[in-house]
Amino acid sequence: MADFGICSVPTHYTIPPAELGKWAEANGFESLWYGEHSHIPTSRKTPFPMGGELPQFYKEFFDPFIALTAAAAVTTKLKVGTSVCLVPEHNAINLAKTVACLDQVSKGRFVLGIGAGWNAEEMADHGVDIKDRWKVTREGVLAMKEIWTREVAEYHGKFVNFDPLWCWPKPVRAGGPPVLMGASSKWVPKRVVEYCDGWFPIDVGPGASEELASGIEAIRLEAAQRGRAISQFDFTVLTAFDMGAGGGLDTRIRDLLKLGFNRILLMAPVARPDQQWPVLERYAGLIRKFA
Repeated sequence: MADFGICSVPTHYTIPPAELGKWAEANGFESLWYGEHSHIPTSRKTPFPMGGELPQFYKEFFDPFIALTAAAAVTTKLKVGTSVCLVPEHNAINLAKTVACLDQVSKGRFVLGIGAGWNAEEMADHGVDIKDRWKVTREGVLAMKEIWTREVAEYHGKFVNFDPLWCWPKPVRAGGPPVLMGASSKWVPKRVVEYCDGWFPIDVGPGASEELASGIEAIRLEAAQRGRAISQFDFTVLTAFDMGAGGGLDTRIRDLLKLGFNRILLMAPVARPDQQWPVLERYAGLIRKFA
């Protein structure tokens, strides 16, 4: 049976996280996911990756960890995840504690989706050069895993460096929550297999099938070379295909499941509740076909 989740951006005018979390759990969704931008610099030198003008809501993101904590507090089974946490914008020690606390609050229901970001000015405000973002991400994740798994942790890298320390709480799950990489590039397989537990790409429709299939196969081959079983990996995909009211999404979901994805996330529009609810109700009806 496939797992389905809702992915969205919480703002001051969208459905509140606690309300959306309760609704998602009651309507058969396995998980709720929120993305992250700490802020958006006004300079706008970095072009929006999707093309065109940067949508207004990028300036309005809630902190995902606070929003997901609200959702976790009013649910019992719903998994909560970041889609994605921009690791280079965090101090690794602080982020390790935040993640562990949310995992404790949710009783082990947290999944850490990670990314390195695309906005050079946003990263610069956090003291990170965009050319170093994946190096910082790698060291941040490896350092957090040390903190999550050791009574006395230390890490010595170029970008993340600390002497022996104590840091509690530890996550509920041994080794910490699953870490899923939200990226698509030729470097993804090596990065996923080295320090992550799964892959979390974005699907833009049938034309992306070959790239998605190639990505899964490349991870499988890399895992085999490093002695990791492919069964250890989580393959989650966010599909932005068919955001309108027309048909076709059910067929696309079947295609994605055949490619090997075990979790499908459906994107809720970033809008006021009266515009979000009709789309969410349509999604709820759709996933019942796969129950």
